[in-house]
Formats: sequence, structure tokens, C-alpha cells
Amino acid sequence: MRILHTADWHLGKRLEDFSRLDEQFVVMNEICEIADREHVDIILVSGDLFDTFNPPTEAVELFYKTLKRLSNGGRRPVLAIAGNHDSPDRIEAPDPLARECGIIFVGYPNSVVPVFHLETGVKISCVDKGFIELMLAEIDFPVRILVTPYANEYRLKQFLNAEDIDSELRRVLEDHWKNIADRYCDNSGVNILVSHLFMIKKGGPTPEEPEDEKPILHVGGAQAIFTQNIPEQIQYTALGHLHRMHKVDDSVSPVYYSGSPISYSFSEANQKKFVLIADILPGEKAEIREIELSTVRPLLRKRVNGIDEAIEWLSENQNALVELTLVTDTFITPLDRRKLNSVHQGIVAIIPEVISEDLKVENRHKQIDLNRSMEELFCDYFTHEKGQAPSEDIMSIFREILAEEEEE
Repeated sequence: MRILHTADWHLGKRLEDFSRLDEQFVVMNEICEIADREHVDIILVSGDLFDTFNPPTEAVELFYKTLKRLSNGGRRPVLAIAGNHDSPDRIEAPDPLARECGIIFVGYPNSVVPVFHLETGVKISCVDKGFIELMLAEIDFPVRILVTPYANEYRLKQFLNAEDIDSELRRVLEDHWKNIADRYCDNSGVNILVSHLFMIKKGGPTPEEPEDEKPILHVGGAQAIFTQNIPEQIQYTALGHLHRMHKVDDSVSPVYYSGSPISYSFSEANQKKFVLIADILPGEKAEIREIELSTVRPLLRKRVNGIDEAIEWLSENQNALVELTLVTDTFITPLDRRKLNSVHQGIVAIIPEVISEDLKVENRHKQIDLNRSMEELFCDYFTHEKGQAPSEDIMSIFREILAEEEEE
């Protein structure tokens, strides 16, 4: 059985003022092509399908079109679970229609997926809370999937029936998974765990969460799950949340974060992105391959000395989105900003690093004089934020707002 593991699509996410939808469209197409080329049997998407509870229409359309392509006309099951960025109810809402295409949505840790049988031969033959057994037409053994989507502290207390989550989470999850595995998982089928949790190897390093990521429940930052909590029957654990592809553990069975398909913050600058292929036979250890995604637009951080070096480097890296630290003797002028933006359309941020000690001291000790007029204060603020003085049209609008405030 060949499984493709991906996660953290964050469809609809932006980088400052830059939409990433075109990039997401390209990389979703590449993932579909990989699934076809590798003759994948099952697709796993381990949470954070969208970036917000209410994603933009274009992101929703891309999501469903991608899953439909991945399902290959209902011949290839797709399992997608909710992450900490997703609304569980939104994720599960289209489930009755999605099932007709072999697409399975799980929003809550205690969700029970209905049994179904498609004409393509794909069927769910057994279900329980947080458990699915799948059969495929051309494979003569089942795949048993333990499913634990993300849940916040309130939902976990309900699901796990535990008040003291900090001390009980690992134990209760371990007991829950073990009970399911002991009941349904043996060597006559393939057994996997799919989850959106913060998981580490006990005693091993703790990877950092993405820079702009919502902190996931360990719970509320207090606790991570250990790989030793995974039942011994499990042959592969497919995780979501961390944006860098990461092998958590491989001592008993492989435990992996697939990572996000594109870089979503500059803390991920220069990262390579992957999907994972797991080849698994009943009773045997899974074999994992990393397939690098080649269509990803890079995020680059660069520190340069002066405008000329910046222009040269920007000219050589036209395809990237850029965070530029500019070392300079003086503050960046509006003309400098226009020069840089004319050379490169993907500058997300320009960070001035002033090396003149006189200017540093002057700027450090400069105080806001609240006795100045509102117009003067606004001009200073606008210039500081935008790198250029406000136009007369902007000042006219500002004066109108001031006049309305005075009338009130």
C-alpha cells in the first residue's frame, strides 16, 4: 500500500500584502501530479487545510478542486482532518457529498465517519470514535486509521473526559489509542495514526513552532505528546502542524511531520518543501521517501550593504519573495525605496540597519512633541511608516476626518 502524506496547506494565507493563492494553485497541481506519477493508493492531509475558520472563496474552491483531482474519480481515498487553523464544523459540512468521491473529512477527535461502499470498490468497512477501516478494490488487505484531529482545551476535556488536561493528556491519549489498536489493529492489515498534535521523542530536541503559527495545544503550550505514547501496532504516524518536514522518531515506527507545501513566513526562508511517500505492508515497518516540491517560490532573507548591492542581488533573485535588511549610513529615502521596488516586485519588507552612531543616538532620543498640530504629527507618522511624505490628496482626506471629529 502506497500512501502520500501532506499537511498544512493553509489555503488562503497571505504574506503581509502578498496573496499566495497563485503559488498555492501551482503547488497543489504538483501534489496531484506526484500522486498520479507515484501510483498512490491513499492520500492523507494532516490538518490546517485552510489558514482561517472563514477562508476566502478562492481558497475554498482550490481546496475542493484539489481533493477531487486527488481522489481520482473515487478510486483513491483522501482523508483530510482539521488542524488548529480549521473550523471542525466547516471541514465536516460537505462530508455526505464528499464521500461519493471517496473523500473523508474528520473534524473532531470523537467523530464517527459513516460506513459507505462506492462502485469503485473503495469502502469503509468498520468505524468507531476516532477510527476508520478502509478497503480498496485492488488491495486484498485493509488499512486501519486512528484519527485524532486538533481540538482545543475545552473540546479535549469533553472528548477525553478529563479535567486536569496538563497531567492526563498523554496518558488518556495513549489509553485511547491503545484501546482502539488492541481492538482493531493486527498484522493482517496496515495500521497508521493521523493527527494534528505537537509530538516529540521523549528526551529528544523540541522543534520550534512556525514563527507566525498559532501555538498548538501542548495543551495551551504546556505539554507535548511523546512518540512512546503511540501504540506498538502503528506502522506509520502522519502528523501536521510543523511547517518544516521533520522526522520525529524512527526507532519503532516512522513518525513524521510532512511540513507545509510552501514557506509561509520568513522563519521558513530557504527551506525545502516535501510530500512524503510511505510504502507499507501488513506486519512490516513502513518505508518512507521524501519527494521535494520543485514549483515552490522561495522566501529569502538577505542583508546587503548599500543600495547598489541590494539592486544587484534583487536582480539575481527575481522569483523570490524577499525580506531585505539594508545596511546604510543614513535612513532610507523615498527615492531609494522606489528604486528597489522598481527592480523587484516581490519585496515584502525593507529593514534599515543604520550604522551611523550619530543618527542612531539622534533617533533614539527623538521624542514625540504632542504640542505640535495633528497634521504635523500625522505627517511624521505617515513618513515613518511608508518611507515617504503623504500626498496632498491624503492630507485633504485627513483634514476632512479632523473636521468631522471637531463637529461631533
